[in-house]
Amino acid sequence: MKNYMKLVGLAIIFGGMLACQSNSDMSNNISEAPDAPQKDSVLSIHGDTRVDPYFWMRLTDEQKQAENPDEQTQQVLQYLEDENAYTKTVMQDTEELQEQLYDEIVGRISQDDSSVPYFKNDYWYYTRYEEGKEYPIYARKPGSLEAEEQILLNVNEMAEGYEYYSARGLQVSPDNKILAFAEDTLSRRIYTIRFKDLETGEMLSDQIPNTQGDGAWSSNNQYYFYTTKDEVTLLSNKIWRHRLGETVDKDMLKYEEEDPSFYIGITKSKSDEYIMIWNQSTLANDFHLLKADQPEGDFQRFTPREAKHRYSLEHVDDKFLIRTDWEAPNYRIMEVPIGATAKENWQEVIPHREDVFIEEMEVFQRYLVLTEKSNALPKLRVMDLQEDKEYYIQFDEPAYVLSSATNPELDSEVLRYGYASLTTPTSIYDYNMQTREQELKKRQEVVGGHNPEDYVSERMFALARDGKQVPISLVYKKGVREGGPAPLLQYAYGSYGFSSDPGFNSANLSLLDRGFIFAIAHIRGGQEMGREWYEDGKMFNKKNTFTDYIDCADHLIAEGYTSNEQLYGLGGSAGGLLMGAVANMAPDRFNGLVAAVPFVDVVSTMLDESIPLTTNEFDEWGNPKNLESYEYMLSYSPYDNVAEQDYPNMLVTTGLFDSQVQYWEPAKWVAKLRDKKTDNNLLLMDTNMDAGHGGASGRFRRFKETALRYAFLLKLEDQASMVN
Repeated sequence: MKNYMKLVGLAIIFGGMLACQSNSDMSNNISEAPDAPQKDSVLSIHGDTRVDPYFWMRLTDEQKQAENPDEQTQQVLQYLEDENAYTKTVMQDTEELQEQLYDEIVGRISQDDSSVPYFKNDYWYYTRYEEGKEYPIYARKPGSLEAEEQILLNVNEMAEGYEYYSARGLQVSPDNKILAFAEDTLSRRIYTIRFKDLETGEMLSDQIPNTQGDGAWSSNNQYYFYTTKDEVTLLSNKIWRHRLGETVDKDMLKYEEEDPSFYIGITKSKSDEYIMIWNQSTLANDFHLLKADQPEGDFQRFTPREAKHRYSLEHVDDKFLIRTDWEAPNYRIMEVPIGATAKENWQEVIPHREDVFIEEMEVFQRYLVLTEKSNALPKLRVMDLQEDKEYYIQFDEPAYVLSSATNPELDSEVLRYGYASLTTPTSIYDYNMQTREQELKKRQEVVGGHNPEDYVSERMFALARDGKQVPISLVYKKGVREGGPAPLLQYAYGSYGFSSDPGFNSANLSLLDRGFIFAIAHIRGGQEMGREWYEDGKMFNKKNTFTDYIDCADHLIAEGYTSNEQLYGLGGSAGGLLMGAVANMAPDRFNGLVAAVPFVDVVSTMLDESIPLTTNEFDEWGNPKNLESYEYMLSYSPYDNVAEQDYPNMLVTTGLFDSQVQYWEPAKWVAKLRDKKTDNNLLLMDTNMDAGHGGASGRFRRFKETALRYAFLLKLEDQASMVN
């Protein structure tokens, strides 16, 4: 569960930052901005009427993929292509710069890179890349790293013939003979699970469609448990048991989630002794467990579900360790014996602290490692449970990110963790918890060289308008500030409790080396300052997220780091909502904004329960079927608040097959902005016609998208410099 949530968080935070350049080959450029037709749709609720002139832009998946598209489909697709062509025309003078940026970014990446191997069940597992290839190769070696390599999956071969391809959820059977994995060829995050015989290299006939992509093996290697989705809402809602070699129609339903506000999934305990169904909403979650060596049994609920209780758990020896927010908003650690897991039997191990947020828990037989966060900085706390003593691993940089890495073995004294900062590339360490000695196993290579001493990392606090202190992390090249205010790109996310940690991004060097400052505003809605920081940026407190971002920008201007004419904003997905709200609330603060896959049509989306994610997120945004929520959401929804005013220069990106934020949200928003705005600033939209929320698949193609985003910012900065 912990690792799954870590991946989801990364998917939303980093995937949402990607711009999405179209792969279409458009021979005709358009010199004038497209003018989308207005076809008024009347939307009424609570006695209030909204008129949406662009509601007609919504297409179903069937319409998007039809061989003979109807008139509406043709009109929508043509509009998206026209916007792409217009963007290409406006950005034509940057095409050489885009190629240069792309070459720089890709040139810093080691072509034949590989991960640090980890040991599990008699094999060393790792991922590697080959020069010039877009996709990873998953491999292993039996017993020793000197042994002959066995390729589990060459994703380059699997991706042949597809514009988009993603493989995930690799799970090797306990006897090491069969690989289960999931593939998506459309970018809708709808996965088909397949199986490969690792002894013969042949694919088995078993194929399971419409899945979440996760799964877990039974101990006897005969059964595979998996999650399927509702075909309309795409919510994961059923857990099935598949017997290897049988057809899918014989699979047995083991669990069905009736509450559409919950996601569900399946995983395995670190001990490999339990198969675990997890389900979660914004405010609550629970678990159902089944012994992995009793696959024909029934799952048992760990403890009764409550309306407001979130927890995670791991099995060690004769007990479970639990990270819980029960009477502990920043979480505490509890334990409970096997066989009596109801909450009334839980015993406290680590108490709650108001100034320390427990972010992660890594369990070993002798040790417990907590990733804690206080004052927006993470710490690793190591507890020796056998000798009842503890200590913290120390880190010196002013802003950094760290977490436990791959630690599959319970019986180990070695903790593997990852560390990075805005100046230090991602580094993987093995830390001996007994001797306190550590070994650097790998540091991300920056081809061509990178000297952290050439850059400055800082951390400061901005005073929000309600008195809160909002952390800001920033990085720039030495000497940049000597000439006065500099161009500055301010990034933020601020939703779902996901923290925007200050890690290393080699692509950003292309901006830093051109004189940009990069800043991360740790605004409310994340958990950088604890659970309260999240609660104070959601539901009826959501506007704090937007005002924090503006107040951070004002602070950076006041401190002389930048100016209004040189300030730029970036956010994706829920961070795109942030960009849309800021554009309406403070259009004069920024010279340019980049809104990637932006969630901007808040009210209409949250009123439509057929749209993926809607029902799961009522406790994040509110349910507009309730009048109070409707009025509050309507007061900030970017699409509903587009006004006749000047707006900053803007680049908006989306993906036609995005299942997280449907493409029509940014498309409608851009059309409405074109109709209403009173300035002559740039407004560009770029749609990837082949991909979804995370942009293009593959290792390098996505940097074409990054190059477009950076070229847009540099173009604006060149224009600003000429004016000044």
